[in-house]
Amino acid sequence: MAASSFLFLLLFLSLGPHRALSAASPYLYPATFFKNYERMLTSFKIFIYTPQNPIAFTAPPASFFYDSLLRSRFVTADAEEAHLFFVPFSPDASARSLARLVRELRGNFPYWNRTLGADHFFVHPTGFDFTADRNVLELKKNSVQISIFPTTSGYFIPHKDVTLPPVTPRSLALPHAPPGDEPPSFLGYLRWDGETESVMVNELKLDDEFAVESQPSDHLGGVQSSKFCLFLYGADVAWLPAAMATGCVPVIIVDRPIQDLPLMDVLRWSEMAILVGSTRGAGGLKELLRGVKGDDYERMRGLCVAAAQHLLWNAEAKPYDAFHMLIYQLWLRRHTIRYARREM
Repeated sequence: MAASSFLFLLLFLSLGPHRALSAASPYLYPATFFKNYERMLTSFKIFIYTPQNPIAFTAPPASFFYDSLLRSRFVTADAEEAHLFFVPFSPDASARSLARLVRELRGNFPYWNRTLGADHFFVHPTGFDFTADRNVLELKKNSVQISIFPTTSGYFIPHKDVTLPPVTPRSLALPHAPPGDEPPSFLGYLRWDGETESVMVNELKLDDEFAVESQPSDHLGGVQSSKFCLFLYGADVAWLPAAMATGCVPVIIVDRPIQDLPLMDVLRWSEMAILVGSTRGAGGLKELLRGVKGDDYERMRGLCVAAAQHLLWNAEAKPYDAFHMLIYQLWLRRHTIRYARREM
């Protein structure tokens, strides 16, 4: 990370987000974001239905979100003052169990029927597909699904569903001391799991301008020696927040349109990340990355550094962290369409 980006980070942390981001904001709607965030903190309420069985999420992002929600100020015991309703269930629940759950919500509470579940949300780490059962279909089609990025094609409904940012393992340590102003050693850096088949990866391994770790270490030194950090969509993305925090501009290699990036309602991903298809090959990718002009690149780096704090999870939730930003996305969905009640 160049000295300019490091100073930008220090400015952000010392002056706060309002002033540091006035010139270069990572937010889609910077004029209203902070005001809305404060309104959310003081007014937003969530009612949690009592789960039928103990809930245990093994996927770290889902576990962080669930545990933080239970301890948060947003939970209310008074369903009448709730803006949204959380439906907790085990991630391995069968379609039959989900259908029975929705029937019980409809029969035992008045809230589901008011919107057919549109003001309800649930957590399912992988998400699930549509089903023929009418009860599960309502849950899938109407309620907000919270799943982990990246999602399976067809399991995510844009503009309704949201994704949890990945949790960066503690073992992936970043160097404590920022580097100097020396130019990056590599154009791009990729942590490859050694298993995901990709023609582009094979080409990148033969190109001296790219660093490909096929046996990634627990140290992300390659991030700070590269201009761009490459991610295979659907593979290892756990180091995305850490890479962005250092100013390494993310390049997501994906062969279909995606709308499930974390905080899509909040962050200007189109201005701080590059999406590219694998069919371009290493040569096409190199041409694309070389074509990013110096000023544009520095701006992207600054936006990445500013946005990274919103993708980080904490054992105890902190302002503007991943948990609070997920709650913010739910808050944006609190105004739901009141469907006419129909008999099932």
